[in-house]
Amino acid sequence: MRFLGVGDTVDLGDMYLRLQASGHEVRVHASDQESQDVMRGMLTFTEDWRAELDWIRKAGTEGIILFESASRGEVQDELRRDRFNVIGGSALGDRLELDREYGQSVLRGVGLETARSRDFTSFDDATDFVERTPGRYVFKLNGSDWSSTRGYVGVMPDGADMLALLRGTQRSWPDDEPPSFVLMDHLSGVEVGVGGFFNGKEFLSPVNLDWEHKRFFPGDLGELTGEMGTVVTYRGGDAMFARSLARVAPLLRESGYCGYINLNTIVNDEGIWPLEFTCRFGYPGFPILDSLHVAGWDEIFRSMVHRNATTFETDGGWSVGVVITVPPFPYAHEYEELGKGRPICFAASVDDDDRDSFHYGEVDLRDGQLLTAGMIGYIMVVTGVAESIESARKKAYGRVEKVVIPNSRYRNDIGVRLIDRDLGEMRRLGLFHDG
Repeated sequence: MRFLGVGDTVDLGDMYLRLQASGHEVRVHASDQESQDVMRGMLTFTEDWRAELDWIRKAGTEGIILFESASRGEVQDELRRDRFNVIGGSALGDRLELDREYGQSVLRGVGLETARSRDFTSFDDATDFVERTPGRYVFKLNGSDWSSTRGYVGVMPDGADMLALLRGTQRSWPDDEPPSFVLMDHLSGVEVGVGGFFNGKEFLSPVNLDWEHKRFFPGDLGELTGEMGTVVTYRGGDAMFARSLARVAPLLRESGYCGYINLNTIVNDEGIWPLEFTCRFGYPGFPILDSLHVAGWDEIFRSMVHRNATTFETDGGWSVGVVITVPPFPYAHEYEELGKGRPICFAASVDDDDRDSFHYGEVDLRDGQLLTAGMIGYIMVVTGVAESIESARKKAYGRVEKVVIPNSRYRNDIGVRLIDRDLGEMRRLGLFHDG
């Protein structure tokens, strides 16, 4: 098969490496100049992905274009009209993810309860709103150009911290760039995502559940990052799926959406409260899912574009994924001085199963030595799979200890809260069923 990856920062690098290792031809386009060293010497890159379309077309039904981000949906729709096999998202998917209020309105339209969310294009209007209606709110910027660290989950019941944040952000906001953000009511409960592969007509089975760990430090302290680790399973999620993500299938079908999609939620005694869509392959979600797949990415993608199967084989257990980073992650400032170009080494005891659990992110291969690369210091995801979360944690962290990178950091509590509280709460709510 032939695969053409189109993105900005080689987000799907681990996927490309695995497709390539399975004997397939892979070419990749990365538009961001700061990411030109990511997986250099490991993949074949092209400066102009459109120039590779004839190469893909010559592969017939065995040629697939993979899109990484939720920013080129209209291009994907156009390519599908030109009879290319495209996996990624759609113009609708872009809007569901990036226009938060639209996404919430779609969810309300299919019968889900949503937290009150208000769109703002003025800091003064937002400040006035919080002053009039004090409370805990979540601040999220609209669009795809913002770091996760710019979001804020309010803590103080009277909203004083949110008011201070709004005023401080206003003072530093560029005069020539109008703001666009939402304030969402804060919700308490278990945060859980439900996701699946949609083939343009229907969801493939099974679907999965995930529990993300977004804060930088153990104990959920520190900055909101892209994600520091996740627990994933392909079992027990049918009830959750039927009551949430499954309801948007007709809309996805109408738009021609073909790819992975995830809905992040809060669940509590009042029900399922959807927070936001991810209408693309999430990172580190996709490599953690990969560790549970019996079928390779090639088989899954072939069945999606040919629509010749609605199921794929997965491991019945749990996968725990731990993200390893280097300074100054989650920030990019002074990465060149603090963390870039550091050697990545492995203990002598590493075996083939260990190597398969190392999912590379921002790495470079130079003279046979792996080095930290890219623009932010998100180096790799290490996974462990087992029948219990406890055993999967033990495997994952045993492998993390075999990775040696100067000044590397990671959370040591991925999955602990799920074991101690969250999974039992989901069972009580009837949203997770063992077996």
